[in-house]
Amino acid sequence: MRLNRILLSSVLVVIALVVQVCVLARLQLPGAVPDLLLLTVLGLAITYGHVGGALVGFGAGLLADLAPPADHAAGRYALVLCVIGYLAGLARPDGGQLRSAAGPMVVVVAAAIGTTLLYAGVGALVGDTAAAHVGLGKLLFTAAVYDLLLAPFTVPWIMALARKLDNDPLTEDPAGGYGAISRIGGQRAGLLGRVNISKGGRRL
Repeated sequence: MRLNRILLSSVLVVIALVVQVCVLARLQLPGAVPDLLLLTVLGLAITYGHVGGALVGFGAGLLADLAPPADHAAGRYALVLCVIGYLAGLARPDGGQLRSAAGPMVVVVAAAIGTTLLYAGVGALVGDTAAAHVGLGKLLFTAAVYDLLLAPFTVPWIMALARKLDNDPLTEDPAGGYGAISRIGGQRAGLLGRVNISKGGRRL
């Protein structure tokens, strides 16, 4: 990841984690807690692609694992968000431009359900049965509803900010090649060719 992506991702992840822990977690809503950290990872993953999404997800999850009042094994949420960030990055549209708002909302619902299932599954493997006491069905439903309600106010803005700060003409194009650099090189080669032809004409 480039430096501007790392800096932006770090700032957004820290802000999302602070808001989630200090505000959203204290609302005492029934079922799950609105996952602003997940929505931040999703917005960045859809913009940066699957590799960037996996890296951002792992870093965000690890930070959440270590930040108080975390009461689970370190690395558990990092694994979950790494997988979710990778899968969400696969939904990145060609050219990075969205054709409609329906796509990200579908990703949000799928990610909310997938995150809850993965987190509960990993917890079951390490002996954490908290999800079973609350009720997995209730957690899945409330997680999807809360994140879907919060997504329109977060995901589009995060994606727009990431695209704006990532608009570097000398970076690689969406196809994976250094398109801008290749185009500049081609333009220079064409210009030199025209100059040589004009010089040859004058000599004749």
